[in-house]
Amino acid sequence: MISGQGAGGIADSAEAAMRAGRLRPGDRLPPVRELAGRLRVSPTTVASAYRVLRLRGLVTAAGRRGTRVAARPPIAEAGTAAAPEGARELWLGNPDPALLPDLVPVLARLGEVKRLYGEPANRPELLELAAAGFRADHIAADHLAVVGGALDGLERCLGAHLRAGDRVLIEDPGYAAVFDLVAALGLEAVPVGVDDHGPLPGEVERALRGRVAAAIFTPRAQNPFGSAYDGRRVRELGRLLAAHPELLVVEDDHAGPVAGARARSVSQGRRRWAVVRSVSKSLGPDLRLAVMTGDPVTVSRVAGRQQIGAGWVSHVLQRAVVELWTDRSVARRLERAAAEYARRRAELVAALRRVGLQAHGASGLNVWVPVPDEDAALRRLAAEGWAVAPGRRYRIQAGPAIRISIGSLRDGEAALIAHALAGAGTSGLTRSA
Repeated sequence: MISGQGAGGIADSAEAAMRAGRLRPGDRLPPVRELAGRLRVSPTTVASAYRVLRLRGLVTAAGRRGTRVAARPPIAEAGTAAAPEGARELWLGNPDPALLPDLVPVLARLGEVKRLYGEPANRPELLELAAAGFRADHIAADHLAVVGGALDGLERCLGAHLRAGDRVLIEDPGYAAVFDLVAALGLEAVPVGVDDHGPLPGEVERALRGRVAAAIFTPRAQNPFGSAYDGRRVRELGRLLAAHPELLVVEDDHAGPVAGARARSVSQGRRRWAVVRSVSKSLGPDLRLAVMTGDPVTVSRVAGRQQIGAGWVSHVLQRAVVELWTDRSVARRLERAAAEYARRRAELVAALRRVGLQAHGASGLNVWVPVPDEDAALRRLAAEGWAVAPGRRYRIQAGPAIRISIGSLRDGEAALIAHALAGAGTSGLTRSA
């Protein structure tokens, strides 16, 4: 299955086996000495190949359990998983299309757009609007960059300061794509638990005692838990982080105005920091644009690296966002969307708690429900026609749970979901106090 003579060839062979499905997530690679003997190369060569695979984010080293294929190696997958036929899709975390602004008239108003090489990368009017929004939330906005979405911003911030092998503090449970990004960059994840107000200060303090180079936090609409900073948590985290002035802190404000919680930040006054604010949840996932603010070094490095790669974010998208941000009817729609998502979230959390189940969803588009057996809970809901997400994709050390997306939740469905999850034969589910 794995062949080659040099470290690079062996690593490429293993990666090819993963693409072909001959090596699956969780599969154990042969022990170093065993593979070395089979290929007639030195153990050092195989160890070097395995190190290359780790730096690519393709495998993880699990001590005595050996080297295993990562749970989600950064290799393109064919197709997109779909909900079972006839099931209600409540697992992808999408916003409700009915609550997104109509892009057709916006694009019609743009007229002719001809962006040429050598022109400024970012539209001044977009930067002015973004800066005003950050400052209204008491977040400094002296240095700005436009990036291709929240994850693009996170990746560029990490790449601006970190190198393979560095340790990054991340939320657990947390966004699966952040887990994947950290692994793909060859970084080591340091998980810290969360509650309804964000990262737990005690766990953050313990994690910071180690060699940590960066921290990724979600100030509101935390995915999947739904956490949102409150003033007390900002102060607690701020005191802990102040003792580590060199730590890079990146905050992912992906939901922005539809998060259903006030914007707060623990980054202000730090030496190395960034806040990335995406428009995908509020204006639509196809608008791959986010504006980031941060310290001058971080923003300069992000913009400089962008210039020699993608160059800039499409000015069609930039102009479209400007049109949407300056349209009063869109502002009213965003207010309605935030209120509607909050209502749906609260309805589901309340329905689950009425039947004695724990549920978390202080903000955002998801509700996190702890369960003792994810597969059993998924089967129970699927039997009643509900497709929700297993928690295993969103956790490292956190306990089992399921994630229910509320973006398209309809009136009356919360009670049906709660009944399906807590009906006959559901003994052993995690109960609320």
